[in-house]
Amino acid sequence: MADDGSSEFQAGQTGLIVKIPEAEPAVRAWREQLDPSARAGVPAHVTVLFPFLEESRIDSAVCAAVGEVLEGHRAFEVRFESCGRFPGVLYLFPELDTQFRQLTQAIADRWPQTPPFGGQFTDVIPHLTVAQGQQAAVLEKVEADLLGCLPITARVSSVELMVHDGTGWHERVSFALQ
Repeated sequence: MADDGSSEFQAGQTGLIVKIPEAEPAVRAWREQLDPSARAGVPAHVTVLFPFLEESRIDSAVCAAVGEVLEGHRAFEVRFESCGRFPGVLYLFPELDTQFRQLTQAIADRWPQTPPFGGQFTDVIPHLTVAQGQQAAVLEKVEADLLGCLPITARVSSVELMVHDGTGWHERVSFALQ
């Protein structure tokens, strides 16, 4: 989930993601090698908001509030046709990212104490990370391989709350979109 090259996650961290299982055949092997979040149990995904509230603060009322925020959002189709890069990071770019941006904004507006990526970035760009903390030559090799697998189309119908238990990430709750 963290796209800063960090491989250290702490027990009690949480995040909200959209799983993209349709991308797994193309990205799984690369992510397992080159993305610490994959090795920690996070599936191929687009982050909605990370970090979210500490797990100890997430109770039934918080889960109900997340559900209420998300119930106004409809399920949608997403298509990944190209790759993009941040420094040391290769990702798949969703061609129309408006719905992802709206999900992130809705959650961030409701919990302003949890800005996306801790407030590190002015513009949060929705993306599916494939590799991070790598040299350009490695990213070029991965990108060349992925281009043969694109486009990838997926149906987004839920947002998952993921929790780190000190060893790995696990899904705690899934929130359906309309």
